[in-house]
Amino acid sequence: MALKPLRLLALAALVAAAGAQAQTYPTKPITMIVPFAAGGPTDTVARTIGGAMQKSLGQTVLVENVGGAGGTLGAERVARAAPDGYPILLHHIGMSTAPALYRNLRFKPMEDFVPIGLVADVPMTMIARGNFPPNNFKEFLAYVKANKDKLSYANAGLGSASHLCGLLFMSRIETDFVTVPYKGTAPAMNDLLGGQVDFMCDQTTNTTGQIKGGKVKAYAVTSSTRVPSLPDLPTIAESGIPGFEVVVWHGVYAPKGTPKAVQDKLVAALQDALKDPTVKQRFNDLGTDPVPQSKATPEALAAQLKSEIAKWGPIIQKAGQYAD
Repeated sequence: MALKPLRLLALAALVAAAGAQAQTYPTKPITMIVPFAAGGPTDTVARTIGGAMQKSLGQTVLVENVGGAGGTLGAERVARAAPDGYPILLHHIGMSTAPALYRNLRFKPMEDFVPIGLVADVPMTMIARGNFPPNNFKEFLAYVKANKDKLSYANAGLGSASHLCGLLFMSRIETDFVTVPYKGTAPAMNDLLGGQVDFMCDQTTNTTGQIKGGKVKAYAVTSSTRVPSLPDLPTIAESGIPGFEVVVWHGVYAPKGTPKAVQDKLVAALQDALKDPTVKQRFNDLGTDPVPQSKATPEALAAQLKSEIAKWGPIIQKAGQYAD
C-alpha cells in the first residue's frame, strides 16, 4: 500500500514529461515513411508535402521508403513505432484495401493509427503502349473485350492503385484479362513504354509527363470530372461506364498514442503546406490539386478511411485476390 503513492507520483511525472515534450515538439528531424519505392507517385506526393510541412515545423521532414507487401510493411513499422510524432506515415488508398487483401495483416488501420489529414485526391488514367491499335476509349473498350486472352495489363503489385483500378475495371466490364504484377510503378511503366505489356491504369502523378510527351496512348481519366492538366481526356464515366470512379487519395497518419498536442502541430503543418503556392503548382503540374482545408483534418481522413474500407472489401472479395 505504501508504494501506491509513489506509483501515482511516477505516473504523474511521466505524464508531465510527455506533456512538456509535446509542447517543445519537434526538436529533431521527423521521418515520413512512404510504404512504396522511391520515384513512384506516392513518393512524389510525400516529398512535395513533406518539404512544405518542414517550413512550419522548423525541422527537416525526411522521406524514407519502406516498400514491400503492397505497402503493409511500411505501415506496420509506423503502427509499431514510438508514438512521439517523429515517425509519421503517408499512405494512399491502399490503407483501406489492406484489410480485405491481406489475411494476416499485422495492423488495424482504424485502430493502430491516429489520422492527421488528407493530402490530395489523385485521378488515374487508362493508358496503353504507344502503338496500341484503338484510338479512343470506345474502340479501346471493344478491343479489350474482344482480345482479352491476348492482352496483358500491368500493375505495380498486389494492393497498388493500379491493381485496384484493374480490379474495378474488370468488374464493371465483366471481362477478365491477363494481369502482370510488378514490384513497383517504375518497372511497370518501363515495360509499357517498351511494349512488353499492353495497357495499365496509373496515377496522373506518374502518367501526365508520358502522355504529354506522346510516349503512351491515353484513353480516359478515372475521376468524376475531367482533369485540367489533361483537358482532352474524357472520363471513363462519360465514355460508356457510368459511375466508374477511382481516385487515389493520400493521407498522413501517426502511431496510436501520439500526444494530442503533437497531433495538433502536425495537422497545422499539413494545412499550412497545402496552402503553399509551390505545392499547389507542383500538384497541378502532376494532374491533381491539394485537398481543401476542410479535408485536411483528422475527422475527414477517419471518415474517408472508414468509407473506403466498406467500398473496396466486396470488390476484392469478389475477385478472390488475397495475400498472406
